[in-house]
Amino acid sequence: MTAALQTQQLSATLGGRQVLNNIDLAIDSGRWTCVVGPNGAGKSSLLKAMAGLLPHSGQVFWHGQPLASLTRQFKALQLSWLGQGEASSLDLRVWDVAMLGRLPHQSWWGSPQAKDAQMVEAALRATQAWDWRERTLGELSGGERQRVLLARAMAGNAPTLLMDEPLANLDPPHQVDWLEQVHCLLAQGTTVVSVLHEIGMALHADDIVVMCGGEVVHHGAGQDVATHAAIESVFGHRIRIHALDGQWVVLPRKA
Repeated sequence: MTAALQTQQLSATLGGRQVLNNIDLAIDSGRWTCVVGPNGAGKSSLLKAMAGLLPHSGQVFWHGQPLASLTRQFKALQLSWLGQGEASSLDLRVWDVAMLGRLPHQSWWGSPQAKDAQMVEAALRATQAWDWRERTLGELSGGERQRVLLARAMAGNAPTLLMDEPLANLDPPHQVDWLEQVHCLLAQGTTVVSVLHEIGMALHADDIVVMCGGEVVHHGAGQDVATHAAIESVFGHRIRIHALDGQWVVLPRKA
């Protein structure tokens, strides 16, 4: 299996503090990889570095090509980004926000084409945001805005989708909807990389990267008991992962 993204000796600092420490990692193509770990583990920093959004030392490769060597437009076509707590103008219509995801597919002076409109409509319908298309972001709740931003990322139709805390502000039913959307993306061959705090949702991923202290302490299958043990360990064994009704669930540690 080929690596969609790969890092070699990846390190980064923020505010004088080292947040990533010599990370060697390969993200398999066409799979869902989830990054988990306690607060301050370096999860978001890792995702930003792999997206080319965080200054770093070491190397990041996209399908074997140095990420730094790719043109800005080519990179935008291949990597779609959904950041944590992204700010957008509250005066923008939902339709226009989602259409921003199509910018890499348009010429500099070009206007949206029929294909762009089709992709935006499909993304808004998939995230159940279609009925708000004429409303502004300022009229929506935090969870509703998050669904619109997800639609923007999906509208780009990039083969690699990076999402930092995509479940923020989403209620449980819409978290389940997001999980279904991820599975649809995987069926289309998309590589999905996400950072999640919701360990129970992360356990549905094909692969899980467990981080602590700016380092990767484990990288394995989401269903692997060794992966579960690593997750329990980085959280100080305050949680335990248990099989229930054919699924893995997160429970408090036993008294």
